[in-house]
Amino acid sequence: MQPTDPLSLTFAALADPTRRAILARLAEGEASVKDLSEPFDMTQPAISKHLRVLERAGLIEQSRQAQWRPRRLRAGPLRDIADWVDQYRRHWEESFERLDTYFRDLQEKQERAKGDHDERDTDRPG
Repeated sequence: MQPTDPLSLTFAALADPTRRAILARLAEGEASVKDLSEPFDMTQPAISKHLRVLERAGLIEQSRQAQWRPRRLRAGPLRDIADWVDQYRRHWEESFERLDTYFRDLQEKQERAKGDHDERDTDRPG
């Protein structure tokens, strides 16, 4: 069963490292299928399949300039992913703040324990 909601389509498209690499290349500017296939050890039809997945997810689009049909990045779905992930940012920040407090408390306890140990050593007759 193929995902149909936009967020699922985007996540499914981003799940493949080849497609992520294609998006990274398109972030630099438009490119042809030939240009996009150069860094990969795969056929142009295989690259075309990856491009169809990215197009279906709305992450890229094809334009036409005479005989040249470059692909270009469409960032809208990536913004939707960022917005979705951002919902959880508050949770992460609170978790990191609790972890930071825990480590500070632990460090203070260790420093106090070391200070107590050092004081006992100086009280001993030599």
